[in-house]
Order: sequence, then structure tokens, then C-alpha cells
Amino acid sequence: MGKEFSSVPMYTESAEVTKSFDDDGRIKRTGTLLTASSHIITAVIGSGVLSLAWAIAQLGWVVGPAVLMAFSFITYYTSTLLADSYRCPGPVQGTRNYTYMDVVRSHLGGVKVQLCGLAQYGNLVGVTIGYTITASISMEAIKKSNCYHKHGHDAHCSEPAYPFMIIFAAIQIVLCQIPNFHELSWLSIVAAIMSFAYSSIGFGLSVAKVAGGGNNVRTTLTGTTVGVDLSGSDKVWRTFQAIGNIAFAYAYSTVLIEIQACFVDTLKSKPSENKVMKKASFIGVTTTTIFYMLCGCVGYAAFGNDAPGNFLTGFGFYEPFWLIDFANICIAVHLIGAYQVFAQPIFAFVEKSCQKRWPESKFINAEYMPFMGSHGFNMFRLVWRTIYVVVTAVLAMIFPFFNDILGLIGAASFYPLTVYFPIEMHIAQQKIPKYSFNWMWLKILSWSCLVVSLVAAAGSIQGLAVDVKTYKPFK
Repeated sequence: MGKEFSSVPMYTESAEVTKSFDDDGRIKRTGTLLTASSHIITAVIGSGVLSLAWAIAQLGWVVGPAVLMAFSFITYYTSTLLADSYRCPGPVQGTRNYTYMDVVRSHLGGVKVQLCGLAQYGNLVGVTIGYTITASISMEAIKKSNCYHKHGHDAHCSEPAYPFMIIFAAIQIVLCQIPNFHELSWLSIVAAIMSFAYSSIGFGLSVAKVAGGGNNVRTTLTGTTVGVDLSGSDKVWRTFQAIGNIAFAYAYSTVLIEIQACFVDTLKSKPSENKVMKKASFIGVTTTTIFYMLCGCVGYAAFGNDAPGNFLTGFGFYEPFWLIDFANICIAVHLIGAYQVFAQPIFAFVEKSCQKRWPESKFINAEYMPFMGSHGFNMFRLVWRTIYVVVTAVLAMIFPFFNDILGLIGAASFYPLTVYFPIEMHIAQQKIPKYSFNWMWLKILSWSCLVVSLVAAAGSIQGLAVDVKTYKPFK
């Protein structure tokens, strides 16, 4: 999230000091197009790539890539609008904003600020639940792969993911107590290496499966076939759910918040931040789309209409078992850190709100440092953050359904944060006349994305309902 505003004064007279500070009194920005682009690519390519082969299988060779390209275009276009909204009232000379909610407050105000906060923090909560599910599936896959390797391919190696969710939650309880976790600069580097590693391994294994011959899989222009793979109603629901999964893969909303309100905040003022961010968004989204196309389409070619929800679990857990283990270790390590990235803004929001409401409470405000060195130990932080991790783990145990959860999160977050607010802020900033051509075009785009998000959410909710009814964890 955005950094707290510095108390450094605005220096204008001393040329020497001016070289050290920007127009808002903060230390001179040094970010470049390269650093902004790398942050985007690092943040976008994540666990969403694991479900793309399944999504393409539901949509087919024609609609699947077309939907991927459509989300790519919309994501890039709305990110350029948000880049212009970083300053207010003008995109170049206006006052800077440091968080997504600040941007909405500056341009729209009123109840929309609260709606933005609800969508933003609701999305963050959903992602932490989704990451708990995904990480536990990868941990389970490691044990299952080793079991098959040790006892043979016919061995009974299935077991529930609950113990692994508990392990993941225990790790998060410890990590949550680290103050200023977001300042650990190595986290982004590790996450980037891990995400590229497991995505590349999945892509490489898919290519090997296709090139190896004897790959008796069935792919079609329209994806899964009614009457052969599933019923007509299931085809409709799965199509909607697949759209939600692709939306999650392009869950650029939180990335926009972090990069526009934080990483952009490190960009040099010249050239202007909005121009650099537009170029960075183009590079980041283009690179991501190419990577997604490769993983999704080659994964579909490898598994056909029977593509698994997580394509790294579809290689039989057999050989090379060590490579599949390594890929799943990369996923788990990536999501251990990614959980904290998404949880920290929630922690900060709740803790600052409570400190403001109960300033005299020692339980909430007192800092103790018996064993923490320079970092404080706070009882409220210990209790509240532990409760949060436990609740997300329990929800993950109740709804341990990878594709359904990803689809629901994607559907719920894509429209408000990636489409609606950037468009509304652009209209307000540019003072676009109501019912003009530009106004109508932007509204049609917004309404169309709303419909897509609603049908994707409906498909995911239906899938959740069916899976909850038929789920047998100990089978």
C-alpha cells in the first residue's frame, strides 16, 4: 500500500536540496520503465496460470484464446486510465495520491470511496483464502507424488488437504507477527523466481507430453463436448466459471493499487509517471498474455478436454517426480510470501482503525520489545492477526475447491477495481459530457464487463454449491 506521507518539508529555494526531493517533499524518485515493468510482470504472473489449461478446455480453441485476448486488452486499457488518475486534477501536474482509495476519493468522493474499500479489502480477503487452498493442494501433491514413486502407480495415495492447510496457517501465524513485512525487499525477488519457475516447469512438461507422442487426448474448437464430457447445463456453468478463472489470472486490480499507488510513487517525475506507467503496463500485460497463451493452450493440447483444474497436478505424479515436486515447492514458497503481501494491507487497515478509535488502550497500542530487537511486540497484533489466519484457513477447509474459488474471486474483483473505478475516474477527470460518444463507449464497456463478471460469479457459485454437496474429503 502507499507509504505514509513524509514529514520532510517542501524545499524550493535550495537547488541542492531540490535535487534530493520531489515536488511533494518526498525523497527523489528513482524508478524507471524497467523497474515498473518488472513489478507488473512479477505481480501478475501467479497461481492463476495454473487454471488456464482447464479454462481453455471449457471454452475451446476459438473462444478460449479470444477471451484471454479480450481480458488482456481491457486490462491494459483500464490500466492506462488509472495511470492518468494517479494525479488529480490533471494527469501530469496534479496532486499525487498514494493509495487506490485516495485516488477514488480525489476524483469521485462520497459513498464510492467506501465501495472501493469494500471491494478492495474483500478481494484481499478472498485472495488469502484462495492462496491457502492453492498452497495446500501443492503440498498435498508433493506427498502424493512421493507416495506414487515409492509404492507404485496403483498405490492408494489420496488424502485430504486439511493437514496441509493447518501447516500453511501455522507458517502464516509466525510470519504475520513480523512488523513491516512489506519492507523485506527480497520477497518480490523470491516470488518472481518461484512464479516463473513453476509456470515454466508446467509449460515444459506440457510441451514434453505433446511432443512425446501417444498423447491420446481430445481437443475441439468448442472445448468440452455436451453429451460426451458433460451435460448441457454443466457446459454453460463451466463456461461461466472458466471466464472467472481467466479474470482471476488477470486480477490486475490489486497490482494496479500496489504499483500505481506505491511502485509508481518511486518513479522519476520526468518523464511523467502516467507516460511511464502506460508503457510499463503495455510491456507487462503483453508479456503476461504471451505467457498465459503458451501455458493455457499448450496445457490444453497436452490434456485435452480432461484438463485438470490445476495443470501441475495432471502429470500423473509419476516421472519425473522430482521435477513435479520442485514445481509444487515453488508454488508453496511463492504463496507463503504472496499471502503476506495481500494480508498486510488488511492488517494495517484494521490496526490503524483500532488505534484511532481506542487510543488509550494498552492492549491495542502498547509495544513490548523483550525478544524482538528493534521491532515491537504487540498483544493486539498477536491476537488479531492469529484470528485472521485461523478464520481464512477454516474457510479454506470448508470450501477447498480450487477452480470455484479462483473464479469467484476473479469475478468479484475484476469489474469494480479493474474496470468500473478507472472508467468513472477517467470520465470525471476529463469531464467527458454525458451521452457523448466517448461517454457512451466507456459506459458500454463498463456495463459489458459487469455482465461478464456477474455470469462468471454465477458459474463459480453454482460450482461451489455442487462441489460442497458432493465433496467427500476422506475418499
